Amino acid sequence: MTTHDDSPQIVLGTMDYGTRVDERTAFRLLDRFVEAGGYWLDTANCYSFWTDPTGLGGASERVLGAWLRENPGVRSRVGIATKVRQDPLVAHAWPESAEGLSADAIRRGVTGSLERLGIDHVDLLWAHAEDRSVRLEETVAAFGEVVAGGRATRIGAANHASWRVQQARGIARDLGVASWSALQLRHSLVQPRPGTTVPEQGHKFLEPDDLDFAQSERLALWCYSPLMMGGYTRDDRPFSPAYAHPGTDRVLRVLAETAAELRATPNQVVLAWMMAQGISPIVGASRMEYLEEALAARSLTLSPEHLRRFSDAR
Repeated sequence: MTTHDDSPQIVLGTMDYGTRVDERTAFRLLDRFVEAGGYWLDTANCYSFWTDPTGLGGASERVLGAWLRENPGVRSRVGIATKVRQDPLVAHAWPESAEGLSADAIRRGVTGSLERLGIDHVDLLWAHAEDRSVRLEETVAAFGEVVAGGRATRIGAANHASWRVQQARGIARDLGVASWSALQLRHSLVQPRPGTTVPEQGHKFLEPDDLDFAQSERLALWCYSPLMMGGYTRDDRPFSPAYAHPGTDRVLRVLAETAAELRATPNQVVLAWMMAQGISPIVGASRMEYLEEALAARSLTLSPEHLRRFSDAR
């Protein structure tokens, strides 16, 4: 059974709901996730403008809102996390029309999200990425205002450098407002070569210093793309060229050996490995069998020897 605390747990990513995943399928996945004890649902106000014919975001939040209306008793059993910053204000014009993190943009973004979700507050509001065109003091004050107004229970930073998060937390203390208490970055068992880029724009990878920062400051740590969009198990989803290096080969050998020893799937081992480090992996399951596989990882325990092998391989 997962909980609403900061213990590592499977987070259901709903990015593709309303676009690649139709509403009927999304409802089934959401029902099963809650039935199995899942708690956190992760979305964003911009999801998923790049696949929506309109070129605008909001589809994922609208699907979640429709599901919440259809299941009036479920709101108290789930945590809703959404994000502001990247929603395009003009269709098919991103990133130049992205809303940003000014105080006005944050207020408008939160208002729009709550309307689409049909709720009066979210349980976690993320700053989706940095916006250095706006003074950090303005962004921090606006996020504090959202919490003070009861429209978000807590707040966090996604795709931010740790030093910026720490700076923001210091500003929040000085202003006497709520501070970011969660961090969301990209992470998986395999890692790209240092200095290389991945096809996806705006992704900030978890570095050792980020993990140390989150642990020392007791921040909740969520990580997206843990299963590499199916790359561990599907031949039609190869890793990008940035992952073509000896370390990847070593890790994949250890992964195959560990999965065989534990009679688990490679994906389950990856998720268990992340949770063993205090990380909550965000799993964007689009089919029931993918969701069931991910949920089963909660009962998989890696021994210290397994963890050491992975550490040596990486």
